[in-house]
This record gives sequence, C-alpha cells and structure tokens, in this order.
Amino acid sequence: MASSGHHHLTETFTNPPNYSFPHNRLSNVLRNPKKTPIVLVACGSFSPVTYLHLRMFEMAKDFVRQNTDFEILGGYLSPVSDMYKKPGLLSAHHRVNMCNLAAQDSDTWLMVDPWEAFQTYQRTAIVLDHFDHEINTVLGGARTEDGERRHVRIMLLAGSDLIGTMSEPGVWSYSDLDHILGRYGCLIVERAGTAIDQATDSLARWRSNIYLISQLIQNDVSSTKVRLFLRRGLSVRYLLPNSVVDYIEEHGLYQDETAASSHQEKGKEREREAGSGSKKEIVSQPC
Repeated sequence: MASSGHHHLTETFTNPPNYSFPHNRLSNVLRNPKKTPIVLVACGSFSPVTYLHLRMFEMAKDFVRQNTDFEILGGYLSPVSDMYKKPGLLSAHHRVNMCNLAAQDSDTWLMVDPWEAFQTYQRTAIVLDHFDHEINTVLGGARTEDGERRHVRIMLLAGSDLIGTMSEPGVWSYSDLDHILGRYGCLIVERAGTAIDQATDSLARWRSNIYLISQLIQNDVSSTKVRLFLRRGLSVRYLLPNSVVDYIEEHGLYQDETAASSHQEKGKEREREAGSGSKKEIVSQPC
C-alpha cells in the first residue's frame, strides 16, 4: 500500500498565470468508508485526445470496482507542456481545448488540469505531487458521510508501454520511479503488442502498487495513427469525439507535413538537464 508519509519532491509549486485547480467534478465525499479514496491522473501529449484515452478511464473504473478496495473520486487528463520540446508538438492551447471538449462529452467524473501544459517542463513525479497538494492540502482531501477526513491517494493511469520504459535501465531515475510507484502507484492498461510480464518482473520492488488492467476489447487507436489519417485526408470520425473532430477541422490542425515527420515515435518523450551536468532523462508515456 502506498504511504502518505513521504515528502513531496518540492516544497513549492509554480502555477501558470491565472491558474485555478479544476475540481467541479471531483467528489469530496467517500460513499463507502471502508474503501480508500483515489484520483486517477493520465499524463500525455494527447495530440489529439482519442476514444482510447477516454476508454482507459472507463476500464480503470470497472477494474477498481471489481478488484480493489478503492473508490474513485475523480479522473484527470494532464497534457504535457510545450516545453517538453517534442519536435512538431501541437501547441498546448489546442491540446488542452481538445481535451476539455472530450471531457465535457464524457462521464461526469473526468476533468482536464492545464497546470502541466502551461508552464515549464515538469517531471511526472512532480505532476503527481501537484495533484496531491491541490486535493489533499488545498481542498482538504475527502470526507466520509459521517464527516471523517480521509487522505486521497493519487494514482497514475497509463498504457502498458509506460511500464516498458520504466523497466529500461537509464530511462527513468530510480528516485522518480520510487516516488511514482512507491508513494502513489499506477493502473496500467494493456496495449496491443506490448509485453508487460517481463517489464513488471523488473519492477518487482513496487509490484504491489502496480495494477494491470486487461483490455477485453482490443483497441489500437493511437494519436499517431489519427494524425496520419488526417494528413492523408481520411476520416477520423468515431476514433475520437465529434467535438474534437470538429475542432480539428475548424482550425485546420495536423495538416503540416513538415511537422508531421517529427511524430514517428510513440510515447511522451521528455528531456531535462540534470543539475549542472549534461545527463538527459527521457520519459515515455501515452501520446
């Protein structure tokens, strides 16, 4: 079980201009006092957001209800910052707008947090700390119907390709892995063509905090494939919400062949300078 005794990796959080944490769909009442309240956070490029991104939350909800002692109070999409420096990455303005459109059309518990998108690059571990701070420190966590206060556990939601990168030596720092998997934990949705048994074996230290979710109906829709379809002038309706398709068409997005050539690599890749040295950290998450 994740511990709530760990400290955050930073004592202060830098907010974008005019930022306020979205919590209009976040429940602050735990219906079953015997369960642990959790909030799911999916980090990624979301360029564009697809039905598979949204479907991950529904699969997680089913899994949590049937296999755990958790109770979900809310779910968040957290689009990556433009400072992520992925060549050709669509602006955070458009990506956040598309995520908001998709969330509005979704179930009542899904939200979009623009905190990560509209500032400098933030590591995933820091992003999860931000959610923990906003939900537990600022909002006071959850309460039972009897008024008892409860700490809300933040959990990362991602595709199984993420676990693959976590198991590769040198891709993630040990301290970040320990913080993400040890303090928070994650729910991993199986993705077609990704072998996760070997990956989870190498992360055995945190196995109790890694929850694997089988994809009962195989869906290999990806943002990469959607962008390819758009560049070829093919329809992408029913691969992503109609409101998102309308937004893409209205703004003429993903038509630039020059920018498109940079999107061949799947996942969320980040680079940062570590201290004053030249070591770079590359992190892969769902795009």
